[in-house]
Amino acid sequence: MTAAPEAAPLAAGFAAAYGRAPDGVWRAPGRVNLIGEHTDYNEGFVLPFALAHGVSVAAARRDDGIVEARSLQVPGEPVSAPVDGGPVVAEGWPPERAWAAYPVGVARVLRAALGTGGASLLIDADLPRGAGLSSSAALECATALALCDLHGVDADRRELAALAQRAENEQVGAPCGIMDQSASLLCTPGNALLLDCRSGLSGQVPYAPGDADLTLLVVDTRASHAIGDGDYGRRRAECEEAAALLGVPALRDVTDLAGALRSLPDPVLRRRVQHVVTENHRVEAAAGLLRAGAVADLGAMLNASHLSLRDQFEISWPQADTAVDAALRAGARGGRMIGGGFGGSVIVLTAADRADRVRDAITAAYAERAWTAPAFLDAVPSAGAHRAA
Repeated sequence: MTAAPEAAPLAAGFAAAYGRAPDGVWRAPGRVNLIGEHTDYNEGFVLPFALAHGVSVAAARRDDGIVEARSLQVPGEPVSAPVDGGPVVAEGWPPERAWAAYPVGVARVLRAALGTGGASLLIDADLPRGAGLSSSAALECATALALCDLHGVDADRRELAALAQRAENEQVGAPCGIMDQSASLLCTPGNALLLDCRSGLSGQVPYAPGDADLTLLVVDTRASHAIGDGDYGRRRAECEEAAALLGVPALRDVTDLAGALRSLPDPVLRRRVQHVVTENHRVEAAAGLLRAGAVADLGAMLNASHLSLRDQFEISWPQADTAVDAALRAGARGGRMIGGGFGGSVIVLTAADRADRVRDAITAAYAERAWTAPAFLDAVPSAGAHRAA
């Protein structure tokens, strides 16, 4: 196997840290969800694609029942924990160890489900944490692939996505849906992944904005995002309450939106339902546009999604709204916040020859408000998780 360029330095770092060469290096990407926000845990549809940026894990097998993790992004002592154990979240780890709950949690879930064992891990990333680009899922999926390969377990990728999600839900205590892990493991270059979050069925939808002289920019608003801080969980609980009041298994099953809204007395729950139901429709419409080669027409879908997330689901934040407004004034076709909300990133679809103007407009708008300058990534549909060396 030919090593990816990023694998060699990480392997060398592993040797320096552990005094031996790793057995391999595994890499999993972050993701951008083109459209379909907060529909995954409502058993609806999402349309993510993998980024070129992600998380890499150099690893070596251990047979002593211990997983030891070190991170190049978090200097300090390594974190060691047994692979047999209960939820990490119940053990009261201090904040400086919180990052390690993800690989340790994955190791514990895979141990119980698949019989994998311990490992020594060294983690590196070129994906910004807190930007809403799914760095946690990328870490989980890279770790899961590494553990399966190290211990000779041949796991189906959909099963592995579900186990990684379980680790985040049960071990870390973050109530995420299945989208992020599925995107990291199942996406392919040049495509978005149309995923039915109820059945787990998925299909690749051609997505190549460059062929239409378009660029999708990711704008890291520099307002940190975390789904474990309570707001995300409250939105999920509101959706579950609304579904129960409407007598449906999940909001995905609401077919008469007007009737549902009339039957809910709580205006907050009405707003949540309106977002989820209309967002599911936007996902299906966006997939149709992509199949028809009408990438440029996605702009209106992105704008509608952002307004719904801002006004109906109420999870946008000032930097996101400003970035979208500035981009549209500069001639972008569309934009929206992505991720769990309350911080993170925005995506902007623009003509390639207008991308610099859009970047400059967003940066200027931030400067006017004395905010930290945003960062930009070009979002190119890339490969899913894989062994890099």
